[in-house]
Amino acid sequence: MTDAPPTPRLPAVERLLGHPDLAVAIRDHGRSLVTEAVRAVVAEARERGEGGEPDALAAAALRQVGRWLSPSLRPVFNLTGTVLHTNLGRALLPPEAAEAVAAVMTRASNLEFDLATGRRGERDGHAEALIARLTGAEAATVVNNNAAAVLLVLNALALRREVPVSRGELVEIGGSFRVPDVMARAGSRLREVGTTNRTHLRDYEEAIGPRTGLVMRVHPSNYEIRGFTAAADDAALGALCRARGLPFVVDLGSGSLIDLSGYGLPREATVAETLRHADLVLFSGDKLLGGVQCGIVAGRRDLVARVRRNPLKRALRVDKMTLAALEAVLRLYLQPEHLTTRLPTLRLLTRPADEIRAQAERLGPPVAAALGGRGTVAVEACRSQIGSGALPVETVPSAALVLRPPSGRPGSWPARAAAALRALPVPVIGRVGDGAVRLDLRTLDDEDGFLGQWSRLAL
Repeated sequence: MTDAPPTPRLPAVERLLGHPDLAVAIRDHGRSLVTEAVRAVVAEARERGEGGEPDALAAAALRQVGRWLSPSLRPVFNLTGTVLHTNLGRALLPPEAAEAVAAVMTRASNLEFDLATGRRGERDGHAEALIARLTGAEAATVVNNNAAAVLLVLNALALRREVPVSRGELVEIGGSFRVPDVMARAGSRLREVGTTNRTHLRDYEEAIGPRTGLVMRVHPSNYEIRGFTAAADDAALGALCRARGLPFVVDLGSGSLIDLSGYGLPREATVAETLRHADLVLFSGDKLLGGVQCGIVAGRRDLVARVRRNPLKRALRVDKMTLAALEAVLRLYLQPEHLTTRLPTLRLLTRPADEIRAQAERLGPPVAAALGGRGTVAVEACRSQIGSGALPVETVPSAALVLRPPSGRPGSWPARAAAALRALPVPVIGRVGDGAVRLDLRTLDDEDGFLGQWSRLAL
């Protein structure tokens, strides 16, 4: 019988805390955090049955402190080819919005205080006048996202009542927003009308009865039905609802405030156009509007007032930072001639394809040089998506850097290359497919930052 090997000895925590490198860390970050990191490192070594030199353990503790102090939410390069990418933060805010947020974050503000009267004010008032001016709405209120807007409106106006919705509009977005489920949570009863591909005005007429609370139209958002299709137009549906004394509500989803076709982009119905026939329009602040995440309810004053009085409104309301950013973005729309230069979403969507191609040709050689023999780089034409449920089948021409393995046999190379790009100080997120990594440059506006870190690519 042989004796078990002795358990390696580990230095005491107090002894490790006297290490010169950790002494500096204690000065910079405090003794409590560094002590916790040392204890974690020693415990891990003990569980593995390992010993450890003080220098190695101190270095491990410093790395642990660094991990704890590093932010989880970080900037990245979105080179996926989707401009409004839900997983990557959707719309980029203009400097004016960032400055407005910083101002109200660091000082007291008149969030719910009327400076003219010296009395309590309404937080919705900061954005309401601008929304009304830009859309023609009588009134507006803001909640934390468009799903919340749908939930709130249904609960306020159609609690325990039926809501006719076309079968072709019972959408699911992102795996968590499903129209039937949201309606059930709001306390409304879904009344499906028409068929998946064809819904006529008579279908709504037959569905409306004494239990109807409102009629709702839902933007299909992330898909499109083509072929043998039919849908009642908003003018006819709005007239029907007025004749029956019912609110006509349109969930517009992305909610463009301007006619995008004037900028060379595919056309999408604007909020103002929709409000000509609808009583309320619900839309997002961080999609085609190009602002901060929120949901906006705009339309008839009496209906907005009922929505505001609903107890759920307080649970779904936005904070001062959201309102400051939204107001700053809305002010940009008062100067439409400058939108393509001042609103990041519109600027990125309208970048000329030849400008992006020239950028790709310019960046290709230094990227190839940084790769050395670890991969090849080619410039190829591609098409970018608008994203986040906006114009789901429409794309715009762009150009990409396409990275491929040097051998021509991809194997696991594309996945490894994508992982290496994500491990850069500012992660680069591209698209993997067909044995390559594609970096669509439509959204790249920091060439120096992009190129400056390629020397650190561990591939």
